[in-house]
Amino acid sequence: MMSSTETDAVLTVAGLMALSARTAPKGKGVDAIAVRTVAGDDLAALSGAMREFGETNNQAFFIRDAKNVADSDACLLIGSAIESVAGIDCGGCGFPTCAAMLEAQAETRSRSTPLHGHNCIIRMADLGIAVGSAAKTAAMHNVDNRIMYTAGVGALRLGWMEGCGVVYGIPLSASGKNIFFDRTR
Repeated sequence: MMSSTETDAVLTVAGLMALSARTAPKGKGVDAIAVRTVAGDDLAALSGAMREFGETNNQAFFIRDAKNVADSDACLLIGSAIESVAGIDCGGCGFPTCAAMLEAQAETRSRSTPLHGHNCIIRMADLGIAVGSAAKTAAMHNVDNRIMYTAGVGALRLGWMEGCGVVYGIPLSASGKNIFFDRTR
């Protein structure tokens, strides 16, 4: 069982991780990253949303990850604003212009997919850099963590990351054994 000192330390590291995500390099210097720290009763809500998605969609790895989130001390959510584009018409998203991608995005907004798109490839790279920077910060402070697509889906289903199309979660744990290893498929 964790002491309040350890719990406070994990929450402090979650704050430092949020800072790392916020200050990570961004394409054209535009910050389209959203962060949220989940702790306490909200961890149970997040875990429940993940479990429900897994059961409804016959995705066992969501159920496995839901247990990890439930057993965690906190979880940092990092997402990217869906309507943010770099504005360079690079075509990396599969559309010839940013305007064409945003138009297609509006047409598919009602899809029931786990993540929402279409998304600017530059903003997705920004998200990856922010997530990696946050995970590095957790590791530097000896807080066990694992980057989870599934936690991001749970957060989106709960409506927690408004305006985001893609979200990742990084659950955090400080215990005698890393809970994110030796997992079943």
